[in-house]
Amino acid sequence: MNSHSLPHLLLLPGLLHDARVWQHQTAGLANIAHVSVGDLTKATSIAGMAASVLSRAPAGAFALAGLSMGGYVALEMMRQAPERITGLALLDTSARTDTPTTRENRYAAVQSAQTHFQQVVDELIPKQLLPAHFDDVWLVNLIHSMANDLGEQVFSRQQHAMAKRINSFPFLHLIRCPSLVLCGREDGITPIGLHQEMVNEIPGAGLIIVNDSGHLSVLEQPLRVNEALSQWLAGVAG
Repeated sequence: MNSHSLPHLLLLPGLLHDARVWQHQTAGLANIAHVSVGDLTKATSIAGMAASVLSRAPAGAFALAGLSMGGYVALEMMRQAPERITGLALLDTSARTDTPTTRENRYAAVQSAQTHFQQVVDELIPKQLLPAHFDDVWLVNLIHSMANDLGEQVFSRQQHAMAKRINSFPFLHLIRCPSLVLCGREDGITPIGLHQEMVNEIPGAGLIIVNDSGHLSVLEQPLRVNEALSQWLAGVAG
């Protein structure tokens, strides 16, 4: 396949992540797709993030993969422009709205971050990673670096956007493109059950559960994630 015929793959990061969260996929999939990463740091709502990404996305059709918050945005993009999306991958995410408790926790974290941002970031890490990865200095430093570069204002915008997002679950049965749902086996933020229910609703969707991974499968088990995305992209291109 020559470079002109490669599909476009657009990747969407999670909370307090930038393109670096997808670095293993950007490098590892470069031979089978034109890979780009959307910016979810400016808009104040999930719908606004989706519209912003669509306005800057590659011309024409593209495959779309979203991690965590990026999955919420990916589902919104499917509603706004289903004709442009040739394939959908949802990683460590959910189609549901927040529970009241989760919503309250988001607002409390936003309040804390105004004066103790570093502490809030520190508290995020054990929620995101498998305990075995807490001592991975490179990985922990990367999460800190992305969060510190984006800062408290982006954290606040993204948390408010997620707290107010709509329920995407009733729309899942309308998805018609090749779809992959993937999560870390030990994902404590969006557990396996939330992924299984998406697979049950999306026609033809497949489920991949990645061992030895928490919520950040793309960083914790990049080779396994790349293998799954490669197989999914082959189906999209086919």
